[in-house]
Amino acid sequence: MSEPIPILLDCDPGHDDAIALLLALASPELELLGVTTVAGNQTLEKTTANALRVLELVGRPDVPVAAGADRPLARELVVGAYVHGESGLEGPALPAPASRPVAQHAVDFLAERILTSARPVTLVPVGPLTNVALLLARHREAAANVERIVIMGGAIAEGNVTPAAEFNVYVDPEAAWRVFRSGVPVTMIGLDVTHKALMMPAHVERLRASGAVGRFVAELHDYFVRFHRETYGFEGAPIHDAVAVAQVLRPGLVETVHRHVDVDRESELCRGRTVVDLWRRTGKEPNADVGTDIDAPAFLELLCERIESLEPAK
Repeated sequence: MSEPIPILLDCDPGHDDAIALLLALASPELELLGVTTVAGNQTLEKTTANALRVLELVGRPDVPVAAGADRPLARELVVGAYVHGESGLEGPALPAPASRPVAQHAVDFLAERILTSARPVTLVPVGPLTNVALLLARHREAAANVERIVIMGGAIAEGNVTPAAEFNVYVDPEAAWRVFRSGVPVTMIGLDVTHKALMMPAHVERLRASGAVGRFVAELHDYFVRFHRETYGFEGAPIHDAVAVAQVLRPGLVETVHRHVDVDRESELCRGRTVVDLWRRTGKEPNADVGTDIDAPAFLELLCERIESLEPAK
C-alpha cells in the first residue's frame, strides 16, 4: 500500500460533516493532520464543539481541532439550523466535549501543518470557504505545498438554499470566488453529484445494527433525512461532505470535467451560484475539475464498510 495522503479537513459540523470526518478517520489511505472549523451550518462555537464531540466518540481526541472564522469575509452569517437543528447535530445524544480546540486560529494552524508536511497536503473544505480564502491571502507561501483543494460546494445546475445556490458557497461567495481564482488545483464536488448518492433506509438499518458508531450515523440520518424528504421527496439523504473525502481516498468514484467556474457575488437572485462553463462558451481557461457523475453504489458501500470498522471510545 502506498503512503497515506496527508489531508486537512475544514468543516462546519453539521450531520454530513460529522460523517465525512468519520470516513476520514476510518480510511488508512488518508493521514488526517488536523481538523479546522468554520461558521456555517451553525455558529463557530457549535461547529467546533461538534467536531470535538465526534472525535471523542471514536477515541480520537489526539486529532487537533482549530477554530477559525466566525463569520464570512464580507457578509452577515447565515446558518443552516433549518437542516441541522439548533445544535448542528440534532438527533443522536452526545455529551459536551471534554477536550478543547488548540489555541491557534485555524488559518495559522492550516499554514503550519501545510508548511511542515513532508509531502503536499490535500485540503478538504466541506463548509463555507472562509478559512481557506484567508489562508491563501495571509500565507501565500503555503499554497506551494497544497496538492489540491477538494471542495464540497456549488453545483452546475441546482441550489439547496436558493433556487440558484448551494449553501456553502451562498454563505460566503466572496471566499469561494477567491479560492476558485487562487491558481491552486480545485476539485468541486457539488449537488449535481451528491444528490445522486443517497443513503437509503437499507444502508441506515445496516449501520444501526453494526455498533455504537453505526448507530450514531443512523441517528444522524434519521434527523437529516427529514429536510430532504420534505424538500425533494427523497427517500434517503445525500451525505454531501463524505463524497469529497471519498473522492480523495478513492479517485475515480466521481467523474469530473475540467472547466472554468466563477461565483456570482452581485446578483440578488443568484448570489452564490457557481457558474460552470460546462460547454466552454466563455473562452476562459478552466480552473477546476467539476464533478458530473458518481458511482453511487460504490460510494455507499465504501462509506458503510468504513463506518462499520470504527469502534467507540472505551
